[in-house]
Formats: sequence, C-alpha cells, structure tokens
Amino acid sequence: QVQLVESGGGLVQPGGSLRLSCAASGSIFSIHAMGWYRQAPGKQRELVGTITSGGSTNYADFVKGRFTISRDNANTVYLQMNSLKPEDTAMYYCNMDATRRIPGGHNRGQSWGQGTQVTVSS
Repeated sequence: QVQLVESGGGLVQPGGSLRLSCAASGSIFSIHAMGWYRQAPGKQRELVGTITSGGSTNYADFVKGRFTISRDNANTVYLQMNSLKPEDTAMYYCNMDATRRIPGGHNRGQSWGQGTQVTVSS
C-alpha cells in the first residue's frame, strides 16, 4: 500500500505564491517519477509538471517560468507556484510512478493523492 498526502493549498491573490508538498509513504521499492496534475471544474485533468528520479523536470507550457518542481531525499515532491493567475485555480493532485513491494515481488504502477485546492482570486 502506498499513500500520497498533499498539503499547502489555499486561497491566494493574483500575483501571489504558494508551495505545495506531497509526501509519499508505504511499500515503495523505488520511485521513477513524481509529478503534479490539476483539474479545474468542468475541465479534464491536465499535467502541470514532473520530476524524474534523476532530477529531470518537465513542465506544461502554461506554467513554464512560473512553477518549479523539486524533490527531497525523503520521497517528498514540492511545487513552488509563483505569479499565480486566476486561471491556475484548480484541484492539484500529486502523482507517483513507482515500483512497489507486493507479496512475492514488486509491481510498478501509478499512485494519486487526494488533491489540494488552490484558489487564485482577489
């Protein structure tokens, strides 16, 4: 069993900043990549950015230069969001691509957190 717990969401004014955190725990053998997705009301979930185990990052065009993904050695990934816009309002979800320990071996798969709400409004 693997758990992802997000935190750090909230209400912020346009132009402000927030830092989201996602802590992974459980029967993790190795993490291949972690990332953030978001879903606004009435819209499909979309990729915000990812970071691989080697530290390579990838961002959606709409956040380049404003958002930064980082990761520490304790299976926690961060999303630093600067210059926030009203259109960044969404539920933000943490995602992990990892090999997990299961009885008798290992299994690679995706895991999702419950989400943290980010609202950008004056």
